[in-house]
Amino acid sequence: MTESKAMILGCSGLSLTPEEKAFYRAERPWGFILFGRNISEPQQIADLVAEMRESVGWHAPVLIDQEGGRVQRIRPPILQHYPSGQALGDIYRQDREQGLRAAWLMSRLHAFDLLTFGINVDCLPVLDVPVEGSSNVIGNRAYGGDPQTVTAMGRAASDGLKAGGVLPVMKHMPGHGRGFADSHHELPVVTVSRDELEAHDFPPFIAMKDELAAMTCHVVFTAIDDANPATTSRKVIDGVIRSHIGFNGLLLSDDTSMNALAGTIGERAANIIAGGCDIVLHCNGHMDEMLQVVANVPVLSDASLKRADAVLAGMPKPDQSEEAAIRSEFDAMFATV
Repeated sequence: MTESKAMILGCSGLSLTPEEKAFYRAERPWGFILFGRNISEPQQIADLVAEMRESVGWHAPVLIDQEGGRVQRIRPPILQHYPSGQALGDIYRQDREQGLRAAWLMSRLHAFDLLTFGINVDCLPVLDVPVEGSSNVIGNRAYGGDPQTVTAMGRAASDGLKAGGVLPVMKHMPGHGRGFADSHHELPVVTVSRDELEAHDFPPFIAMKDELAAMTCHVVFTAIDDANPATTSRKVIDGVIRSHIGFNGLLLSDDTSMNALAGTIGERAANIIAGGCDIVLHCNGHMDEMLQVVANVPVLSDASLKRADAVLAGMPKPDQSEEAAIRSEFDAMFATV
């Protein structure tokens, strides 16, 4: 495998253009991500995933946000509509064991679904713990409003993905639950004390710090760094994510094109690497922006390369579960809710 650059990229449409193929071949992203615009029917998805890997010449990771609820990139009629994290949490609040089982089953089904197309990484679980009045950008994507529920359900979701041979990516480290703005459009600023963050926001990530991959949040925590969002903050990444949380896995930025980040796309990419993220994530597939990203990201090396290699070495293998049995058990749970 040739050396990859520290980036995961999207593409513009349902198949790769000749320009995209040549670009990926030359610039060697470490992985790819799919969005709704890249989805039309089952064979097309599988073909696109295969084309992506062919363009870089190896079995590169292909990611998707397949959470359930409103963040589900592959939807009916291709795949069934899955419930939100909050709907799973509602089961947990009535019956703890049933809730954990529901989270595991749903992730196990995601894995059946995604591997059919060759997609081997799901950006799940959502470990954010919302507070009263926070932006709906997380909202019902969260399992609950307390760290214990989020931790237990997040772990079950993560285990279900791994049981199905799909790698989980925890998000959004070190916690997007308090954001009072939607980071797709503006920069959320969190002003509570470090003690409060340590009590409420960080615990799910600490509990799951041994997972292989995580994604940052574009949120300013004034108690830690009042100038930079977590994604570009050395103080947050070194001082909180690596030291306090103790996460030593592969750290992806949230999407570079989200407007919470300041500067040109190229400046954002450079700041993400300078801040200590291992991988720059750029999702929208716009070639003019991707050209700026590649000009500002290095080849994976040193600790970042070790972490990326650990992800590849740790790609889970599917268990022997029977899809029909799991699907009927899961559907029965929701038929009664």
